[in-house]
Amino acid sequence: MNTSFLFDIAPSFTREVRDNSVEIHAFTPHGFTEWVIEQPDFCQAQIRQNGFAGKSGEYAAVHDKNGTITEILVGLGDAPSLYDGLAGAPAYIQKTFSDALLDETSFSLDIYGNFPRQTAILGWALGCYNFTQYKKPARPTPQLYLPETEDITRTKAFIRAITLLRNMVNTPANDLGPAQIEMVASELAAVHKAKIKVVKGSAIEKEFPLVNAVGQAATKERGPRLIDISWGSNKDLPVLAIVGKGVCFDTGGLDLKPSQFMRFMKKDMGGAAHALALADLVMALNLPVNLRVIIPAVENAVGANSFRPGDVFTSRKGLTVENTDTDAEGRLILADALAYAAEQAPDLIIDFATLTGSARAALGMDIPATFTNNAELEDHLRSIPKSVHDPLWPMPLHRDYRSILKSDIADLVNHAGVPGDLMYSAIFLEHFIGDDNPAKWIHVDCFAWEQSGRPGRPKGGKDTGLRGIFALLEKLYA
Repeated sequence: MNTSFLFDIAPSFTREVRDNSVEIHAFTPHGFTEWVIEQPDFCQAQIRQNGFAGKSGEYAAVHDKNGTITEILVGLGDAPSLYDGLAGAPAYIQKTFSDALLDETSFSLDIYGNFPRQTAILGWALGCYNFTQYKKPARPTPQLYLPETEDITRTKAFIRAITLLRNMVNTPANDLGPAQIEMVASELAAVHKAKIKVVKGSAIEKEFPLVNAVGQAATKERGPRLIDISWGSNKDLPVLAIVGKGVCFDTGGLDLKPSQFMRFMKKDMGGAAHALALADLVMALNLPVNLRVIIPAVENAVGANSFRPGDVFTSRKGLTVENTDTDAEGRLILADALAYAAEQAPDLIIDFATLTGSARAALGMDIPATFTNNAELEDHLRSIPKSVHDPLWPMPLHRDYRSILKSDIADLVNHAGVPGDLMYSAIFLEHFIGDDNPAKWIHVDCFAWEQSGRPGRPKGGKDTGLRGIFALLEKLYA
């Protein structure tokens, strides 16, 4: 299947004023108070009837004396974030305007209050996101007018990266297997003139034995592989390695998942989607680093040659691992990928993975659990992502728990049970960085899914931690 559609951005902007033009006024409560007293009496009367006050999630349409809508009012609240106001505006407009009127209308944006315009534009674009590969959109998408003089290069980079991430997670596993992740990585590399190599076939068993063990039961066409993108060759710049768990579907293996837990396992490649999206941002915005992107891509299938509970494998790093749960496959493929990343003399390694239910139990669906081997990074992880409304939360790498991962017959077990699995899994992964490796490391245990649907975050694939981690990278390297 051609994967180019994964890069398609919903058309939510126009550079031309259409036949019908409507102003969107976005307000904080204070900004609204100052604005409304300057409006004509008939306008103030409509606003009073609507009860609009500039609070987050409030919307109102203002009509002229002929009954034509001329203004849309959007409430941002006192401390607006990305998803306040503008992210919900496209849905409100679709409910308010007919299809014919939407097709001939452009919307302009004014902000009254302390809210960055580019954040508002990004919120609007995310509010227009709709996964349409298998189902045509029910309504036309409202178009925000942006003049040619307005530079949205940075905002468009975020829109593309987030769209790619969401589209990948939303695509069903029959159309997005390891081969298709390889295709996406190749397209991304071509866009940014990066190099790419892929290890698969007979070479994967030798070079990445844990990746091979997890993926060996899949069909030949969906066989395991290790994707490696490299960008930048300035030896004076630090090496940044981004690793993403690419389990394209997770049955649980022979430790088979119950059906209710298998239903959305197409999203188990959400770590790979985050890694590729973050790489897209790094390259598009030209962060001064040498970049490596490493994706172990597999399907955890059930077959005659499935890996078994109790099997022992020698990892790329040389550590032996006793497999105690075939449904803890993600940490196995990450182990080989992290060992490979650590070999590249990186300044920083970041891995993303939809790894544990324990992380969701601890922090819910929106806030990824993070782990790091660096105290300064731990402080940054607590503060910087929050500043861009994309929070992460550092959890402890409690070294005393290493004893829990000891095996009677190998160096390590891959799964030590619950509670505490989010910490045990991170501690397991840390072994493959190596205590003697000076590289800094961040592990992001993310969910990558929106279960209910909210403004700017429709039900389905969701970016969790992407913008927060990029803000951290800009702090470190820009």
